[in-house]
This record gives sequence, structure tokens and C-alpha cells, in this order.
Amino acid sequence: MELYDVMRTTSAVREFTDDPLPDEVLARILDHARFAPSGGNRQGAHVVVVRDRETRAALAELNKTAVRRYVAQVKAGQSPWNPLEPPAATPEEIAATEVPEAFTRPLLTAGAVLVVLVDLGRVAAMDQDLDRVGLVSGASVYPLVWNVLLAARSEGYGGTITTMAVAEEPAVRALLGVPDHFALAAVVPLGRPVHQPTRLTRVAVEDFVTRERFDGPAFGNGG
Repeated sequence: MELYDVMRTTSAVREFTDDPLPDEVLARILDHARFAPSGGNRQGAHVVVVRDRETRAALAELNKTAVRRYVAQVKAGQSPWNPLEPPAATPEEIAATEVPEAFTRPLLTAGAVLVVLVDLGRVAAMDQDLDRVGLVSGASVYPLVWNVLLAARSEGYGGTITTMAVAEEPAVRALLGVPDHFALAAVVPLGRPVHQPTRLTRVAVEDFVTRERFDGPAFGNGG
């Protein structure tokens, strides 16, 4: 596939066929994805390929803590897990929230599940002293995750970036034997899509790109 076609059709795939994801295909996906950039080219990512059914079921179970809050906040009209406002739902309401199967099923039905971690001693976190949630260190790992999905799309497979298990990071560390200085970045189910993706819908360039300043004129094909 042409690069631009891959970029425009790599969607979040959560429904998979029973087709396997052979090791040789996954190895090829990872071999191409590894050329993603990282802070200082330190390449501090570590990927655990999980095929064991019991381990995948445990990961799916660990999703539920974050999913309950996610669903409760959506029902309350909030943007879920945003760092600017606390949940409108009470802890009791969150704990009583049912977990939709859609949040756990992909980890059980995918051909393989990738657990993506990053060594915190090898990231560049220039925003670590700012009074807000840190973002910059993600640049040392998320390009790799996106490259995995682009390469998977090129191979006829698909997946999605999930982060619900991050809320239970200590339990994930214990489950997979992860050292304390590694952070959980994403859990990525990969497999053959039930429906092959088509071109996606996104906001236009002029709707989120401006010239010179945040409040500057819109940048787009006509400007």
C-alpha cells in the first residue's frame, strides 16, 4: 500500500477474525516499527508479546478499574479521564458502573497482544517540573506504537492503542515481571480485522492549525 493510503486508513480495530497472527508476520511488523524516533534516540521501549490466554484474561480484568470511571464520566457528560476536573460521579457510583464487553473483548480475541513499556531512565521528560500532567516523555514510545499499527495495516492486520490497564500499572508489572523503573505506555491487541478499514473521517487542517499564534488565522489549503 502507498504510505498516504496507509495513514488515511489505519483505524482503531477492535473486532478480529479467528485468523492467527503468525510470528513471522509479527516479527516483520516489529522490525519495521523499530525505526520510530525516541528522545535522544535512546530507544528505551520494551515490548512483551502476550499470547497466553490466562495472561490476556488477566490484562482484560485489569482494564476494568479505568473503564468504570471512563463510562461513569461519559454518562455524567464529562470528557473521561481528563486531568482538569475530577469525576462528577462518586467513587461508589464509579465502582457500581458496569464494564461494557467492548473494552475487554479485543484482548481476548486478538491474534496477539503487545504490552508496550518504556524505561523511565531513558526518556526525555522536559515537562517534568511543570504544574501539569506530563506528556513529553510519551514522544519516546508512542511513535513506536503508531508505527506498529501502520505496519500492521500494511500487512492486512489491525489493532488499537488501549491505555485502560495503565490505571493498574503496579498489577501489570507484577503480572508480567516488569521492573519498577519501566512505565506502561499501551496495551495493543493485534489481529486480522473483521472489517477492513476504509478512509477515515477527521477534522480539516484549517480546524486545528493556525498561523504564527494559537489565535492566528487558520492554516489550510486555501491559506
